[in-house]
Amino acid sequence: MAALTGPPFRDPRERRGLLRHGVAGLATAGAAAGGQFALVLVVTRSLSPQAAGAFFTATSVCLMLAGVVRLDTGNGVVHALARNRSVRSTNGERRLVWGVLAPVAALAAVTGAGVAVAAEPLAGLTGVPGGVWVVLAAALPFVTLSDVLICATRGLGTMRPTLLLAGAVQPLGQLALVTAAVLAAAPPPVLAAAWALPSVAAALLAAYRLRGLGPYDVGDVSDFWRHTAPRSAAAALQSVFQRLDVVIVALLAGPAAAAVYTAATRFKVLGQLANQGLAQATQARLVRALAEGDLDAARAVYHTTTRWLIVLTWPLWLGYAAFAPWLLPLFGPAYADGGAIALVLSATMMVATACGMVDVVLVAGGRTAASLANVTTAVAVTIALDVLLVPAYGALGAALGWSGGVIVKNVLPLVQVSRHYGLRPFGLGRTTRTAPADTPNAENTHTTETVPVGDLTAENKRGSGKAGS
Repeated sequence: MAALTGPPFRDPRERRGLLRHGVAGLATAGAAAGGQFALVLVVTRSLSPQAAGAFFTATSVCLMLAGVVRLDTGNGVVHALARNRSVRSTNGERRLVWGVLAPVAALAAVTGAGVAVAAEPLAGLTGVPGGVWVVLAAALPFVTLSDVLICATRGLGTMRPTLLLAGAVQPLGQLALVTAAVLAAAPPPVLAAAWALPSVAAALLAAYRLRGLGPYDVGDVSDFWRHTAPRSAAAALQSVFQRLDVVIVALLAGPAAAAVYTAATRFKVLGQLANQGLAQATQARLVRALAEGDLDAARAVYHTTTRWLIVLTWPLWLGYAAFAPWLLPLFGPAYADGGAIALVLSATMMVATACGMVDVVLVAGGRTAASLANVTTAVAVTIALDVLLVPAYGALGAALGWSGGVIVKNVLPLVQVSRHYGLRPFGLGRTTRTAPADTPNAENTHTTETVPVGDLTAENKRGSGKAGS
């Protein structure tokens, strides 16, 4: 394959399209982060640390299970639809519903039934009332499918459902309903229902919007699962990685310590969602660029989003490290001792942000098995450090365990992306490269036709001249 050395954005419409979708993704992330932060504030200010810790433990388990049974079908659907945007097929719609969504819904329903059956043992183990587990078990299929359906609309090239549903309906709905339940002194199962209902609404609305975007084609179902299967395991471990620390603190140090840990680390959601927002806006572009062998386009997206992440999040982490002694008491007097956790969190997130969306790039290039190995290693490091440190240091020990896992999770794919594609977050040491042999090319995809305004075009997949950074 010829060397790929063209300028990063040969058509100004590409940069405008990336900017437009990036702003939409960041707006979604900002609204979701603000809603989650306000929700934690309402819960910690209104409930005792024990009750707040029980609420956070239960919702963390629900989200963790949803991430496991989702099988990463959200990213898989984005990948499949982005690669097949030029194909319009009603058979593709049926394959999406029965070949992709039905297995996930069935797995979520079975898992929810298991949680409902084990409600009383879970109550004894975690201190969360059994009625809460029953409510969350019923909501689990909707929590699971809402994300997949919203991702599917994004794979078809529109960010509006993501902005409206993930950025407004879910976070603001949860905030409003949970606040109302707290003010009404509702029992814990009602509080759990208030948290879960917006996900039910988001799933139904996303399904309705997706139907209006057809016809479309998700491709062959067996190919879909061959691509998604390694990433399914990685996504399950990623979901565990994101939520397990709260559960471990609750089990080893009690619900009150889990509440302190949740409050002190809640600011990490702001930075993580900035990354998520940019990933939502650029994932389909990265898939198409790497599928066509256009390393210049992929490099341009990677460099641009890394710079955006640093500009948007480093002031947040520096500010949080400096002002944590004054910010944490906002959650209540019991949460004022989390300053050390804030320092660990801030330093770790700055390192992670400097790596950019490195795992998104790795997965977009089809290296899902490598991503699985990376996340597995990160989870193993986190669990080992938590077991060693939480009994002695409580919430701070969990923060240190999480930090070790985050560093591993970002450094490993950074090395792999640099070796296989010559892509680095800042383009340091750039040399002319050709697309690796394992990178899918345009002849194996349906993306050789011109993509609409705002997307990368197939005409510029092989340019000349020195690449920018």
